[in-house]
Amino acid sequence: MSKPEPQPALLRKWITAGRPWSWPASTMPVLFGTSVAVFIYGAPLKPFRFVLAFLAMVILHTAANMLSDVFDFKRGLDRDVTPVSGAVVRGWLSTGAVTRASILLFAVGSAIGIGLAVVTGWTLFYVGLVGVAVGAGYTLLKYRALGDLAVFLDFGILGGLGSFVVQTGTFSWIPVLWTVPMSMLVIGILHANNWRDIVTDSERRVKTMASIFGDRGSLIYYGFLLFGSMAIVLFVFMIGPRLIGRGLLPMPWTFAVVLLALPRALQLWGRALRRRAPRQPLDFIILDGATAQYNLLFGILCTAAVWLQALLAWV
Repeated sequence: MSKPEPQPALLRKWITAGRPWSWPASTMPVLFGTSVAVFIYGAPLKPFRFVLAFLAMVILHTAANMLSDVFDFKRGLDRDVTPVSGAVVRGWLSTGAVTRASILLFAVGSAIGIGLAVVTGWTLFYVGLVGVAVGAGYTLLKYRALGDLAVFLDFGILGGLGSFVVQTGTFSWIPVLWTVPMSMLVIGILHANNWRDIVTDSERRVKTMASIFGDRGSLIYYGFLLFGSMAIVLFVFMIGPRLIGRGLLPMPWTFAVVLLALPRALQLWGRALRRRAPRQPLDFIILDGATAQYNLLFGILCTAAVWLQALLAWV
């Protein structure tokens, strides 16, 4: 067990507890879904609603992070400090304080969501209800190999769909389908974490996809998430004419810009391959954080593709 680190300022403790480095995983789908609504569907931008949706996602994600840290610490899964550890394992904040903060944040985030649903409609209420339920129960789902599905829904699909509904007031499968690649990379972040922790998770009878697959299977799974997300984007816009014939809107060809992320994806793949003999000591240990950075890059490129398509159409 690691010794508690020196006590920093109170603000830094709570910032660490919230793990802000992970926020892009949930907020990029909000920006993307809003962009699809405005630039692809032509919905008028509602800036205040966008800000509220973005804020609600950050608050709810932070609440889920804190609750997960508490459960992991109590179960003995999180005792060694890493560069991306939260405040509980560092000995900076008590489990009781972080639990209370998590409950408060879930309440605030839910209140914002309910307020948006009142002015938007029942569709957003149902989307938000599922999202909050999955977020609050994430830790229990994670222990039963359902964590991947939980983050796929909460920090990908539902974020993109919810932000789309906030702007349009209607449901569409397009933001759901178009957000799948980013959602796969969010799974990649969690999987990199669980892959690193296979031994400790197995010792404490915690089942994750990584512990089920084992080391070799986890490598294959990580590669599927890393490169499959890009392959899906390229495949969908290449078969665009067939989708149009079936009444579906294809991804514009501008999504080819995601290829700009390929060099970074190859770097991450190299880290995964060299997990037993890394070039730098922390390369595999912080692979989850590096994957989160890649997810941000990928999400920015997907959003830029939507904006670029709108610009070309305007010109």
